[in-house]
Amino acid sequence: MPYHSRPSCIEDSLADLELLDSLIAPDLPDAADLQKKHGYKRRDADLDPLLLGAAAAYGHVTRNHYAHDLFPGVGDPRSEGAYDWTKWQPESAAARSERRPRLKYVSRQGPRSQKAQTEAGRTATEPLRCADNLPLPVPKSPVASTSNAAPSHLPPTPALEVKCMARTRVPTPHGPIFLHLYHNNRDNKEHLAIVVDPAQLQDETPIVPPIRSRTLDAIWSDSETEMDRITRGAYVGRLSASSQRPSRPLAGNTPAQSNTIPSPLIRIHSECFTGETIGSMRCDCGEQLDEAIRQLAQPIALPSPEDPARTISIPGRGAVIYMRQEGRGIGLLSKIRAYNLQDLGHDTVTANLMLGHGADERGYAIAGAILRDLGLGADGSEGVRILTNNPDKMRALEGEGIRIVERVPMVPRSWQRRQQHKLGDLAASHGDEGERGMGATMIGAGEVYGEDLDKYLRTKVLRMGHMLPLLSDTADV
Repeated sequence: MPYHSRPSCIEDSLADLELLDSLIAPDLPDAADLQKKHGYKRRDADLDPLLLGAAAAYGHVTRNHYAHDLFPGVGDPRSEGAYDWTKWQPESAAARSERRPRLKYVSRQGPRSQKAQTEAGRTATEPLRCADNLPLPVPKSPVASTSNAAPSHLPPTPALEVKCMARTRVPTPHGPIFLHLYHNNRDNKEHLAIVVDPAQLQDETPIVPPIRSRTLDAIWSDSETEMDRITRGAYVGRLSASSQRPSRPLAGNTPAQSNTIPSPLIRIHSECFTGETIGSMRCDCGEQLDEAIRQLAQPIALPSPEDPARTISIPGRGAVIYMRQEGRGIGLLSKIRAYNLQDLGHDTVTANLMLGHGADERGYAIAGAILRDLGLGADGSEGVRILTNNPDKMRALEGEGIRIVERVPMVPRSWQRRQQHKLGDLAASHGDEGERGMGATMIGAGEVYGEDLDKYLRTKVLRMGHMLPLLSDTADV
């Protein structure tokens, strides 16, 4: 007999109550014992359709709400006011106001019809727009962009700024150098400048203007002391316990020097851990760094002002801008992987391309800014001679406003030796074995040689356009 046609009775209500107690009691009684003790049968099949119907009609009522939360005494006919709704007291307004308000979700999306119209009206050529709640993308490198106008959704790129944070004297096998450490607002790398200018250590006034950093000699704040300036390297002369003279800010550009004095020699050198630290012979980077410092430190012969027939000697001067651009800008990890591809038969250019990099990903904007800070090659100051075989490097520096007056070739020492041997200069080709180990890198004053190096240098000449005459493979080299 359907439940809605059965007569209501107190016994049915008590049976429902007993069923509820059996379901929520700590120890569930056996159904047979329940019927034997009280004479009631379980009415699950009758209750479930009623509860499901009530839940569907109310919207969110569950079985737990029906039995406990809606009207606490209604399910128990023995409770006072079970069937007298006027005696039920709901929650007061004051109690409701003390409760923390529930968070309400409000959709920010428009109607689907409006969204469909927007999608239909968008053309296939319309560029994607940046979402309002996402950070703006940062361009990889300002020098890598080929377009003059930046996208409208990107913030304008700030002007490049470099700042020399510290300077100190370092003795080397080729003489003293001043090591400068630079910060910039384009990357988080600490680039360096190795300045060769030993005349700054002498007490007398040098014949040529000193090579000094303008940002280092500047006054950074009103609260800094002379010791603060000296500690970061803003001093003149030779620093010692008895000599502590802070420098003063430089005014204007470095004046151009006499035509009789050669322009300072510079080199833009990219970091190479394998060649400079562990003596790798896959490249000549370690040899090049040592050779650059050696050539910068060579004394300069000048005609004497009193007697033009005589010559005087002044210390060599110049700078090596040491850029933290490992592996032509691809990083040490990719460089090591490229070495394995080279062992499989690929050259350095192809290996970089196979790893998803460019043949050369280096940039020279920061190097140009460092040179300008040192007063080398900038507008209104003396030009520079550059020690390089790379025409792209020269064009990049000239694009940064650096005035280059001469290119000095960088010939590998092993190739120099073979050329000297070919010309019959055996003494020069063998060199002084006693000075072989003196140098600024792991290679020292020695030379890099071998089949790997020859392949590396030939790739530079044939595929990257380096200005270096190739040696033939015949025995006369």
